[in-house]
Amino acid sequence: MATQAGTVGILPTLRDVLGRGLGVPLGLLAMLGMMIVPLPPLALDVLFTFNIALSLMIVISVFTVRKPLDFAIFPTVLLVATMFRLALNVASTRVVLMNGHTGTGAAGHVIESFGEFVIGGNYAVGIVVFVILTIINFVVVTKGAGRISEVSARFTLDAMPGKQMAIDADLNAGLITQEDARTRRIEVRSEADFYGSMDGASKFVRGDATAGLLILILNLVGGLAIGTMMHGMSMGDAARVYALLTIGDGLVAQIPGLLLSTGVAVIVTRMSREQDMGKEVTQQLFGDPRLLGVAASVMFVLGLIPGMPNVAFLGMAALCGGAAWIIRQRREAAASAPAPVAPPAPSQESRDLSWDDVQPVDLVGLEVGYRMVPMVDKAQGGELLGRIKGVRRKLSQDLGFLVPAVHIRDNLELGPNAYRIQLSGVPVGEGMVYPERELAINPGRVFGTLQGIETRDPAFGMEAVWIEPGLRDHAQAIGYTVVDATTVVATHLSHIFQQHAHELLGHEEVQQLLNTLAKSAPKLVEDLVPKLLPLAVIVKVLQGLLSERIPVRNLRSVLECLAEHAPRTQDPQVLNAHVRVALSRQIVQDIAGLATELPVITLEPELEQLLANSVVPGAATPGLEPGLAERLQARLLETAQRQEMAGQPAVLLVPPALRPTLSRFLRASVPQVHVIAWNEIPDSRRVRLVSTIGK
Repeated sequence: MATQAGTVGILPTLRDVLGRGLGVPLGLLAMLGMMIVPLPPLALDVLFTFNIALSLMIVISVFTVRKPLDFAIFPTVLLVATMFRLALNVASTRVVLMNGHTGTGAAGHVIESFGEFVIGGNYAVGIVVFVILTIINFVVVTKGAGRISEVSARFTLDAMPGKQMAIDADLNAGLITQEDARTRRIEVRSEADFYGSMDGASKFVRGDATAGLLILILNLVGGLAIGTMMHGMSMGDAARVYALLTIGDGLVAQIPGLLLSTGVAVIVTRMSREQDMGKEVTQQLFGDPRLLGVAASVMFVLGLIPGMPNVAFLGMAALCGGAAWIIRQRREAAASAPAPVAPPAPSQESRDLSWDDVQPVDLVGLEVGYRMVPMVDKAQGGELLGRIKGVRRKLSQDLGFLVPAVHIRDNLELGPNAYRIQLSGVPVGEGMVYPERELAINPGRVFGTLQGIETRDPAFGMEAVWIEPGLRDHAQAIGYTVVDATTVVATHLSHIFQQHAHELLGHEEVQQLLNTLAKSAPKLVEDLVPKLLPLAVIVKVLQGLLSERIPVRNLRSVLECLAEHAPRTQDPQVLNAHVRVALSRQIVQDIAGLATELPVITLEPELEQLLANSVVPGAATPGLEPGLAERLQARLLETAQRQEMAGQPAVLLVPPALRPTLSRFLRASVPQVHVIAWNEIPDSRRVRLVSTIGK
């Protein structure tokens, strides 16, 4: 009973130790003890067997993980396994040199069995075989894996800025959420840390291979000296016993070392994306019957040459040819499988026309060429629908109303790689993408050139190149931002949504906003609509805000301002000016961020007076002569570009009476300039004059 109670008490203690993360530190202390305290042969047998099993498990894990980062602990595991194997080498060396004179079983049955199996009665052959294994491990596997780890680490670090910019671009386009962006940034950093750690860990593996060869020489020389000088053994007996023990000891350590080196080489040569290693190898190496057919032909020709091993070559030719024939038959059968027959459509002549035949115009439409259809079809792995949904979610949160759904259809009149974006049936944007390529966008500072199809980013007009997917890492390393074709279309669509947000907000959307607000502020909505203002006026005010890139998220403040001024006027333009004053903190915050100082551009008094005299109430543009209007636009554009180069916003500060007209006048020609009135600057902000525009 006492023994059982003691055992039951020990098990929870072990679980507590392992659960607190103390298992690895205690294991390292145990390894240190193995180097100092002599171990019995039975303990060596158990530990050597465990070392082989551990190496096998690590190699199998390398092949089964979906991507390298799923085994991020691999560098640490590699280091611990290497230290464990070296500790075993030290422990077994002590036993071999101390007790080797007693016989070949002095260091345990595992070392004895491996030694006898390799030597096979010939010590010279055994030594040569062991040296060959060590050379393979040291010169081929570990050296190649170390070089790949070093190059991968360098290229991963060089590509980090490009990957971070791609994440920021996807986030700004609404393709991913803040949480997704945070996860991807962590993954980029983890990838750099992983390959950097692998670069260092590969040095341990290479050093371990060197140590194995040196330990072999020391064991052999030391064993001969100890056996002949200290124990009076003959040179032949000492050579027989210590050669067997030395080679067995080295082989038991070298085989797990070779397995770990192979694991290092496999994991650093894998691609970063998710993949099933076994499936990819099968598909890419043996999936094409032409490859097997060529191999079969060559082997058949070699089998016909006199003096060659005809049976072996002809047999292999038959095997490769049979495999090629089977794969080809399976492909032809899959291609000739009958497609499902669609039920016959009802005859158009059997019924009369109805209002159902008059199709309404889609508010937002996307037409694609036939080569872009797989990007839309989920059954073919298309991701465009999911990306568009992400864009709508992000913009709905930013703008303050539900962005309408996008109706996608194919259009055979478009080019194979072309697409067209429509609003209310009218094209507002178009572009061309290559689904099998990726777009490398020049953000303004790159350090090389790329081979591909030169173009411009359809959303912002930046210089870009359509490249092969294999050039992605190189492009990111030299400063390009690389995105796939799906992201290009989604980003363009997001840009169109932002430009035409005021056209997407109609009566139905505003009524939904009012219904939602009525749940938290019922009295405000009840008193305003329709008692003080009709719904159409509120729609005009909200559309006016969106046309000047002001979100309507803060709907409560907008309606409270309208309720305050509605008894005096129902002019949407006048109400819009009052609402802008009420939202002044939000407007300036969106333009300048948290900075307390707002850099502004002003007009000279003479030009300001001229514009004030030229403004016609209700006109879209000031009544200026064409030359003056062109000079005003050019100077504002030049000033805005200087502000952008300095990393500051371009803000034109004008009197309240001029603001609406100048805003509409500059919206198309100089869209980067924000036109605000004097009374729209909150008291907490200071104004700093950066430029004055004259005639």
